[in-house]
Amino acid sequence: MDEARLSERERRILAEIEQDLSEDVSLERGMRTMRRRGREVRTSDRPGRRRGPVLVVALLGVLTLGLLVLAVATGEPVLIWAFAAAWVVTLACLMRLVIRWSRNLRARSWPS
Repeated sequence: MDEARLSERERRILAEIEQDLSEDVSLERGMRTMRRRGREVRTSDRPGRRRGPVLVVALLGVLTLGLLVLAVATGEPVLIWAFAAAWVVTLACLMRLVIRWSRNLRARSWPS
């Protein structure tokens, strides 16, 4: 077997390079985010889990649209207030979903 041995000088240079790299905080952070974590692997194994929040927001959107139509057609204050409450909840859930998506995209495209 052909082994390449480093001279004392080469080992010292290599140790200095490794020391410099270990002090680079942004590189260390980037290397940590590239590692696979147990939690990420488990959630990616269950694709239905990722669709749950999307379905909730979609159902809230349908409910909000139905309340809007009823509130406009009847003019009842109770329906108008129900629409307003459902609209706020729908927007809050949608904003949370968009923030989660943007964080995932940023985490995937970090090295570039």
